[in-house]
Amino acid sequence: MNELHWTLQALVAALLVIGGVFSLVGAIGLLRFPDFFMRLHAPTKASTLGVGGVLLASLLIHWAQGDHGLHELLITLFIFITAPVSANLLAKAALHQRQPSKAELPADQPQP
Repeated sequence: MNELHWTLQALVAALLVIGGVFSLVGAIGLLRFPDFFMRLHAPTKASTLGVGGVLLASLLIHWAQGDHGLHELLITLFIFITAPVSANLLAKAALHQRQPSKAELPADQPQP
């Protein structure tokens, strides 16, 4: 295995840290938000970006070593397509079941 340039190592490390921070924020949001709809937002957005950061770091390492990195590209594409679709389907199912939300309405809209 050949030695990687320090700038590439720094970029990979930054992507891993960014991915870890986004995943941590998504996990904290999942625990802290009060209702289903707010909890749905945190893991689908933040965790998708977290996994994306880790996969980009892995892709850079593979490209630097001369590999094509097709697996990382396919995983990233799969996650970026399926996460929003699954969140939309979960939200539609919750609306169909009339799940209550604790979100406050704007002041100009009448309260139900």
